[in-house]
Amino acid sequence: MPQLPEHPERPAAAFAGDPVFDLHVGGKMEIVSTVALDGRDDLSMAYTPGVARVCEAIAAQPELVADFTWVSNTVAVVTDGTAVLGLGDIGPAAAMPVMEGKAVLFKQFGGVDAVPVCLDTKDTDEIVETVARLAPSFGGVNLEDISAPRCFEIEQRLKDLLDIPVFHDDQHGTAVVALAALENALRITERAVEDVRVVISGAGAAGVAVARILLAAGVKDLAVTDRRGVLNTSRGDLTPVKQSLARDTADLTGRTGSLADVLDGADVYIGVSGGTVPEDVVARMADDAVIFGLANPNPEVHPEVAHRHAKVVATGRSDFPNQINNVLAFPGIFRGALDVRASAITEGMKLAAANALAGLVGDDLSVDYIVPSPFDPRVGPTVAGAVAEAARADGVARV
Repeated sequence: MPQLPEHPERPAAAFAGDPVFDLHVGGKMEIVSTVALDGRDDLSMAYTPGVARVCEAIAAQPELVADFTWVSNTVAVVTDGTAVLGLGDIGPAAAMPVMEGKAVLFKQFGGVDAVPVCLDTKDTDEIVETVARLAPSFGGVNLEDISAPRCFEIEQRLKDLLDIPVFHDDQHGTAVVALAALENALRITERAVEDVRVVISGAGAAGVAVARILLAAGVKDLAVTDRRGVLNTSRGDLTPVKQSLARDTADLTGRTGSLADVLDGADVYIGVSGGTVPEDVVARMADDAVIFGLANPNPEVHPEVAHRHAKVVATGRSDFPNQINNVLAFPGIFRGALDVRASAITEGMKLAAANALAGLVGDDLSVDYIVPSPFDPRVGPTVAGAVAEAARADGVARV
């Protein structure tokens, strides 16, 4: 590993010897050539004059770009740095280590090449326009760490503009893995998805997406809460996204009030908001409850507390069993979408990914094993295969 030069005047020198910073010296990724350039003949084919023949072929048949460039296997990882991990709005430069990390995960777990793109603007129109102009260089766009509610509009507008997959991982990656985990948790607790009472705390990017995928999976009784309580259309403070979700949840069940009110007797709690749920409120949940406290680094319900009142517990942390980790989803989802040159990522493809993840647990299912490990070599290929099949069924596959 390269070492920092001994220049005391350089700010980076202060971090030398810290293993985390040492790992990041020079960044976590690089570009490498896939062809040899060992002489004049190699150079003449890889660059001029030979490359001109490939350019002319693509100009005549634009779809050939997927065959003769990196486009068909490359994703842009795009952020504006406004909602980075639990750090908040730290800007595009400070977001780069996370985007590099995301790109490395794409390669490691999905064989997908990814390029970090950190944009120095928070303006929704500018972000959409910039990504749309960059899109010809990529086979897909992974939006990352963009604050809500802007993230919803940015994703939707890019999906409308582009004919390649656009996927906001903070929303849909979390949702896919949460659904997979819930499917197996319901198996353990012997509940049917259509009969279960679910409460989600948090109506940001992840909360909205988790709610939407649970509705698509068949959940009927769902309450979503924000800081002011249950989303319902009688409230005058809701964004359009929250208003739509309120119509599809609380307006159907009639549930109102606070988080404590709707947790009383609930079967499932999914936290994607931060904060802490008091233990006396958790204790009012149904017997054999399911608790997913996904905030990092501090779950909304600490596992020690959760285990006193629930049968199945999951977090977003790697130091407890049942980590709800997006890396289980996004590499395989993009691998499958790219393999069939999908024009979009559909709800059916997300559901297929979740079902595939849940199925990998198989007969090893237990209260401490409801989702596979990210290092299980079956994960990426299994998710990719399910997503590709769903893309064909949904009519968005092009090969």
